Amino acid sequence: MIRKILHMLFLPCSEATLLMEKRNAHSISAQENRKLNRHLMICKWCKMYNEKLAVLDKIFEKTFSEKEAKINESEIQDFKNKMFDKLNF
Repeated sequence: MIRKILHMLFLPCSEATLLMEKRNAHSISAQENRKLNRHLMICKWCKMYNEKLAVLDKIFEKTFSEKEAKINESEIQDFKNKMFDKLNF
């Protein structure tokens, strides 16, 4: 009972998940970070979501850092030509 009251006073889960995403994007203020940390102390569901989010973040970071996007000018021009052809029917 007291956890539910604290939960609603500090931060609802819907806002907590948004703040988790903002924190991963490195665009969270110090005040928002404190609110989120307090929420994570009392909400086991958001804490689990945060842990899963961290794992997914590491996987994506590893995957995309290994693959370098090398696009040359001819590929860009081919793409533009294909799009132009499709738009002109």
